[in-house]
Amino acid sequence: MKSPIHLNALKAFEASARHQSFSAAANELNVTPAAVGQLVKTLEEWLDTPLFHRMSSGKTRLITTETAQSALPLIQEGFDKLAQGLDILKDNAISGVLTVAVSPAFAAKWLLPRLHHFQAICTQTNVNLNTNLKPVDFASQCIDIGIRFGIGNWQGLGAEKLMDEEVYPVCSPTLLEDPTRFTTTDKLLNETLIHDQSMDAHTSFPSWSSWLKKAGVTGPLITKSIQINNSAAVLQSAIDGHGVALARSVMAKDDLAAGRLVRLFPDIYFESPLAYYVIYRPECVALPRIQAFKNWLFKEVENQAFKSE
Repeated sequence: MKSPIHLNALKAFEASARHQSFSAAANELNVTPAAVGQLVKTLEEWLDTPLFHRMSSGKTRLITTETAQSALPLIQEGFDKLAQGLDILKDNAISGVLTVAVSPAFAAKWLLPRLHHFQAICTQTNVNLNTNLKPVDFASQCIDIGIRFGIGNWQGLGAEKLMDEEVYPVCSPTLLEDPTRFTTTDKLLNETLIHDQSMDAHTSFPSWSSWLKKAGVTGPLITKSIQINNSAAVLQSAIDGHGVALARSVMAKDDLAAGRLVRLFPDIYFESPLAYYVIYRPECVALPRIQAFKNWLFKEVENQAFKSE
């Protein structure tokens, strides 16, 4: 296929197959549905074979043929390789846009308060934050680098551990006005306990039940509770005095340092089996702006640890 029209037609086919719709493909490619349909028809004529079953009714009107479906992954891989090649050609410098995938809570509680340090070093790099709890496709969503919480295994991506994490109870200083309120760990059962539901998918993540068991509190966990599915909101609820939260140390660090929160029972250590990892596509990690951001992350954690000593 030497003619550029075939590259455009392949792109129209790939987008249409992914969306199962000429209209949705047209929105992505910023052309009209008729133009997408004509490009696909041109490709079908050149190949002398149909690529789609056009359905006259039903929810899905466009279904790839068996042959087209078998070829689609290779075509998508080809476009991905083309994009990587263009990245190398145009991005052999720190300048440009760097897209970083992080959870909303991690962005709010750790990354954003420190991001100005990176921007002061790499003034030509514009950072675009993709904040999403759901897994993202680095290739199709043009993600350069990410920070994720887990066991360190993400299919098709390189991963380097950035930070370990500990969990412990925290509360507002206002709850400590009564000096007898938290004299023993079992008194936590008298409190409203704030649960972080964003960790429910990670079965190995410490819960209030497991922390209390480690602290020697026996018996069923029957107490008032607040369930929140965002780690930053969990901490904010504790800051506002609504109860005691089981905090993630990385998230709570700045609030503890500022006095907005107080750690309870600091002699009880409970390390999480999960940690924070820097993740990236191995074939792209050598790009200067990705290397610069990755190196800054590890340096920032190193400086943070030094200040804590």
